[in-house]
Amino acid sequence: MSNPIRVVGAVFHDGNRFLACRKKPGKPLEGHWEFPGGKIEPGESPEQALAREIREELNLTARVGNKLTTTTYEYDFATIELTTFYCTLISGELRLSDHDATKWVTPAEAMELTWAPADIPAVEKLTPNRKVGSSSLFFDKI
Repeated sequence: MSNPIRVVGAVFHDGNRFLACRKKPGKPLEGHWEFPGGKIEPGESPEQALAREIREELNLTARVGNKLTTTTYEYDFATIELTTFYCTLISGELRLSDHDATKWVTPAEAMELTWAPADIPAVEKLTPNRKVGSSSLFFDKI
């Protein structure tokens, strides 16, 4: 395994729903759903990186809260170490740059989405009693 690229993802949680973002065409993992975020730059803490990425990708200001998961996944293009954090929206008007769609999804609705593999462990924590299929990247209905 190569040295992982450290990235962070924001879990905006609203009661029984959470925010999912779909990667736009031309980006790695295009069409897959994920938690918004990005790379940790040198000198940044994960929390600082996530706040910056949310401003850049979504035009939103967020408060970064507690860690949800850390996952390492080896894609064909890179090994990614993704740490997700619960986040609270503070201000801003949503504007997409790396994504072509967003939606608030319940655990049942999340089962219908194709998730980026590195995001699957976080999704599983948010969807009790459901398991994401690793080969199809769809949730198995249990």
